Amino acid sequence: MTKVRKAVIPAAGLGTRFLPATKAIAKEMLPIVDKPSIQFIVEEAIASGIEDILVVTGKAKRPIEDHFDSNFELEHNLEKSGKKELLALVEETTGIRLHFIRQKRPKGLGDAVLQAKAFVGNEPFVVMLGDDIMVDEVPLTQQLVEDYDKTKASTLAVMPIPHEDTSKYGVIDPISEISKGLYDVQSFVEKPQPEDAPSDLAIIGRYLLTPEIFGILENQKPGLGGEIQLTDAIDTLNKTQRVFAHEFTGKRYDVGNKMGMLEANIEYGLKHPEIKDELRAYLKDLASKL
Repeated sequence: MTKVRKAVIPAAGLGTRFLPATKAIAKEMLPIVDKPSIQFIVEEAIASGIEDILVVTGKAKRPIEDHFDSNFELEHNLEKSGKKELLALVEETTGIRLHFIRQKRPKGLGDAVLQAKAFVGNEPFVVMLGDDIMVDEVPLTQQLVEDYDKTKASTLAVMPIPHEDTSKYGVIDPISEISKGLYDVQSFVEKPQPEDAPSDLAIIGRYLLTPEIFGILENQKPGLGGEIQLTDAIDTLNKTQRVFAHEFTGKRYDVGNKMGMLEANIEYGLKHPEIKDELRAYLKDLASKL
């Protein structure tokens, strides 16, 4: 049985929804309290048994590489000062098998995934979008891996969304629920208008794909927005081998938009050992004045 051991994290987007902050810093490095959002994605991958991670970057994304690299001067200073807890936090990000490749031009998610062809080889792999932070007792990526162990087929994570929001997502046309939360799918549609949407089950940022997707992406014509759409390639793959949809029932933070980022900061802050009590008191006081 082929083990799922590789993950691809596309991180080449321009981050225009967070301008002007992202003019000089990678969107994926924006913090949730004290941790860059991309670190949550990497931690989910590792917790799910992933061994090697490829980050697909673009221009101005060098801080991502620096974050996961060793910083000898900082580490030496913390050790010399006896700041062992801070040293441990810094060293958490340096022992991970991370690889980086640049997407030369922003031609869409499908093109970003195609950059991973040589890295992946002939293995199943996971695609993890940095805009989605998923919280559940069992990591969502691990849930997809467990599905693959049973089906040996590509599986995408989906969850219900308000019907009026279908034009923001890829949406599935389910045939039947073959087991609890696992759907056989007729087709995958990229950002349909509400009146054309086949369901309210939207694709969210986790995909487990078989390597046959690369041959399709190499010949995929540009779709919506003139970009190479991963959803279109998955729909083509589904015509030759089954692709399933796994319904996620945990908590999703869409940190690709301002409101989602604020929600993640507040809720993560309420669990943070250093600030949770102070933040809770502040929020209660603020709520009384609203």
